Amino acid sequence: MHYADFDPADHLHHLTEQERERYHTFHHVKRRREFVATRILRHAVFGFEHIHYNALGAPYIKGAGFISISHAENLIGIATNPVYALGLDLELIQEKALRLKGKFLNAHEWEAFDIADAREMTACWSAKETLYKLAGRKKILFKEELHLYKDTPNSWKAKIINPSETLSVDLHIFDYEAYIVSFNATAIVQG
Repeated sequence: MHYADFDPADHLHHLTEQERERYHTFHHVKRRREFVATRILRHAVFGFEHIHYNALGAPYIKGAGFISISHAENLIGIATNPVYALGLDLELIQEKALRLKGKFLNAHEWEAFDIADAREMTACWSAKETLYKLAGRKKILFKEELHLYKDTPNSWKAKIINPSETLSVDLHIFDYEAYIVSFNATAIVQG
């Protein structure tokens, strides 16, 4: 859902009472807009169901299966899957990804991807954000523990290296206007 600048206080009726309390803890209008826009989209898709968060901060709605939420500049998305956990990430394509690539690309990825292309580097960053949401833990080193392998331009394979296991998943990456959208196209499997 796209949204322009708006006064989030005009839309508090889309929030549950608990969400209204949380809304008032945010001091920046941009964060308030993101929070309210998420609830407006949630309201359109799921009705007035409260968004809960598990111990790792992953969102869920009781009875809705698995969900993932992401936002980028004036864009919010909610993905849902009744069968398996998913990660969704939205990123505005920008040059910043070129400057930061050394923080999130491993040696294989430096060779496999076009490191001079802002769109491709934004896609790599977005894919790693998706993997982070799927890893099931905090404190992940994007460069060492999240690995990307390009299958086709829109279909990538990925591995999450956890201390006790390696997880594999297929990702779907595509352009939406000036944004990159990435999400897992399959369930996570061991190996």
